[in-house]
Order: sequence, then structure tokens, then C-alpha cells
Amino acid sequence: MDSARQTTAISLPIDILIIIMESLQLKDLANLSYTCKLLHAVVNDFGWSTFLKHHTRQSFTLHSARSCWSSLAQVRYNALSDRAWSRAKVVARPLSRPWPGKFQPLLAVSFSRLLVAAGRIIHSYGVQDPLTEGCGTKLVFEGSYALTLGRGLPERDITSMVFLPDAGEDRSLSLGFEDGYVEQVYLPPQDRPHNRQRITIERAPDTALHYHDGDVVESVCCSRETLLSLSQSGTVSLANLCSPSLSPMRISLGKRSWTSHLCMVAPTPYAVFGTTSSSPLSLHYITPDGLSPTPSIVLHSLEPRSSAAVYGITCPPPSSPLGPSDKIIVSGWYDGAVRVHDLRASDHSQASTSSPSQTTLRPVLTLQDPWSPEPIYSVSCGGGSASFVAAGTARHSVVAFWDVRQPARGWSVHAPGNDSSPVYSIVLESSRLFGATQSRPFVYDFGPGVTRDTYPFIAVSGAGRRGSMDDRLKLKSDGIGYHVSKYCHSRTGVL
Repeated sequence: MDSARQTTAISLPIDILIIIMESLQLKDLANLSYTCKLLHAVVNDFGWSTFLKHHTRQSFTLHSARSCWSSLAQVRYNALSDRAWSRAKVVARPLSRPWPGKFQPLLAVSFSRLLVAAGRIIHSYGVQDPLTEGCGTKLVFEGSYALTLGRGLPERDITSMVFLPDAGEDRSLSLGFEDGYVEQVYLPPQDRPHNRQRITIERAPDTALHYHDGDVVESVCCSRETLLSLSQSGTVSLANLCSPSLSPMRISLGKRSWTSHLCMVAPTPYAVFGTTSSSPLSLHYITPDGLSPTPSIVLHSLEPRSSAAVYGITCPPPSSPLGPSDKIIVSGWYDGAVRVHDLRASDHSQASTSSPSQTTLRPVLTLQDPWSPEPIYSVSCGGGSASFVAAGTARHSVVAFWDVRQPARGWSVHAPGNDSSPVYSIVLESSRLFGATQSRPFVYDFGPGVTRDTYPFIAVSGAGRRGSMDDRLKLKSDGIGYHVSKYCHSRTGVL
């Protein structure tokens, strides 16, 4: 009887086996591959690739390497990374020595490089594929770029930054400046990357994409071929990059504004704005007639007295348990909470009493570190199983993490060096989080195969002046990661 059953299972057509494998979890697929040579071959040829299609991972700096790996190697890397995430097991590394001064840095990540803007300087880190399949890519410092006005004019800091579509070259940027200009900049290749070359790029305000009348540009974001910029006083400029001759559409929010998020992939495109006001988070639909000048949906908190300011907005990656990225808004608030709003949650919405055409929407999930009431300056989503939310806080270089499948079991970790700075900018992908404090950028790596050479090595023994940031770095005995302080959000204490 057992032999007959085995023969019946093996004799199933391959396409039927593939359909069956589509509903199997990782452990089930692994067990199936161990049963016999035939099923081992079927799982290797079809099972792992099918599993990956339903369990994608957002991996900017791993994209080029993954494209060369086998499906099994990708699944193995994901599984090992997910295990490290579940155990809060991380390799922490600074990416540079402290900058000479304190800045509010910005991060931008593409498939080929990480950019860090501090003041008027952009530091570039290139991605190099590993020699071994299934190991994380290397990050190598390429050099830096200084943005200058020239002609003896006072220099202005970069206040916002985003990559623009450029056929995969990843060298075209939109930069917002404190003088109100939004300019397109091309970063030329570094001729001598090992010499830490600094290339000077002269700005061209006369050809600016947007101009905000001298008001600080707080945010720029790009979705498909549409560019949006937001100024400090709430002026919004929206333009199609494919039609540069057309004047950008402009509206005014009339509020102190901090951040924005643009989504052009939704059935009805929209922009979300974070401000300081009684309704600090609002969504404006983008129709063929343009950007709605008034909020279409007001995204409320559940706390009627919560401090009314939103500093960070993001969306989840593909395969997130939160749902489709065009339907979920994740935001960081002044009161230290991260709130998740689901645009599909009709049971959390109601018509506005002041405007019949306007809807208010309550969050479906609120995340908070009970030990830290500090404002949230930056948010990002991804991580293990694409289910984590990360938040950069306003003090002590702390990044908080929550798995949305177990939101009560959050934990936090200080950046290497443990200074008193906010974490101004973060980018979370499948196995890495990049962040930046006022002093330098850093990375948390949860993936396998991290070595001493995966990231630029920062020598600290006798290198820093007494009392400097370098003196606070403590290298672990393995010579790879640095000691960082971690703690649970529950009462169980230190991790």
C-alpha cells in the first residue's frame, strides 16, 4: 500500500506538483525535497523559484548579486536573515569617522550605491557583488561630491535628496536646498575611488526643476516619472519629468511642513503630507485635473491629545503582512508613536463633520517604545519576512524595531558610538538597515557572510582624539561588528 501511494505521488504531472508547491511553506518544501531524487530535482527546478515569487524581499543593495544567485541560494539567504531578525542578532558597523561638524544628513539608496548627504557634501558608497554565492554585497567608499554655487556666493546645505530614473545608471538625483531650489544633478564617475577623490559640482539654479521662493525644501520624492517637492511653509510643487517644458502645478498647505510621500502606482494616485497642525497627516488625491488643494483623507491618531506633528512617512515593501504598498501609510509622529493607516479599512473611516467630501481615517495599528517618549524622525519598512517597521528617534541615536506580526515584542538598538544625536534618516531593506546620525552613517546587517571587509573598516585603536566619537566605538572580539546597546520594549530588559 505504501509503495502504491509513493508511485501515485511521483506519477503526478509536473505542472500539478508545481501547483501543489505554490501553497507550501519553506519547511514543507525542504522536507519534500528530502523524500526522493525526483522530488528533490522538482523542488530545485521549480519549488524554490515559485516560493520566491510569493515571498519577495526588497533588497536594493543586494539586487545585482541576487540576479546571479540560484533560487535555492536566495531562499537560504532569506531564511538565515529572517532567523537573525527574529533573534535581534545584528552586525553593527559605522560607515565613516565622525564628520567635522553636526549635520542633518539624508540617505538615498539604489541598486548600485548608497548616498549620504551631509551639509553640501554627498558621500558615495558603491555596491560590489560578493565572490561567494549567498553572501551579502560589499559596500566600498567611492568618493564624495561638493555642491557649490561658485562666484563667491554663500554655500547652502542639501536638505532633501532622491534618485531619478536614468536607465539604471543611478547617477541622476533631484536635490532640494535650503535656499528653495530643487535641482537635477548628475554625479560623474569617480576616476580615483581609492584616493577618496572629491569632485566639485557647480549648481545651476537657473535651470532648477522647482523653486520655492527662498523657502527651505524639506522633502522631495519621485514616483514613476512624477516629482514632488515640499517646502518648509507648505508649498507643494508637482511636475512630470517627461514634460519639463510644462510649468509644475503648485498648491499651498498653509502649514509648517516636514515630509511627504508620493504614490503614482495606486489606481488613484496620491500624495501624503506630514505637517505641524491639528491634522498633521493628510492625503491628497492626484486626478487628471491635478493635485487636490484640500485633503481627500485626514489620517488621524487614536489619541485626541497627541502632539500634532508628523516627521516621517513611508509605505511597506512587497509581500509585507501589512498589505499592498499603495494601500498602507506608515508614519512617525512627534509623540513617539508610529501609526499605520490602511486605506482599505472602511470600518476605521468616517465622513468629516466640517467637510462632507473629506474622510477621516483612524490607524489600524499603533507602535511605540514604552521606555522612550522621544519623537520619531524617520521611518522605513522591510526586514525579516518583510514584516518589520523601523523608526529613528530624536535622541541617543536609537532605532526602534517592531515585527507587525508580534507588535508587542518590539526592541531598540543604539547606533555604533551611542551618541546623543537623533537618527535623521533610515532605509530598511531585507537584511540591512542604513541610518545616519548628526555625526556619521552606520549600518545594521542581519544577513549571513558578513566579514571585516564587507564595509569600510574604521580603525579606532589610537586613531581618535581623547573624548572623540571614535573613542566610543568598541570592536567585538570577532573583529567584524561593534558593540551596541539593545533593549526590549517589554519588561524583560536587555536583549
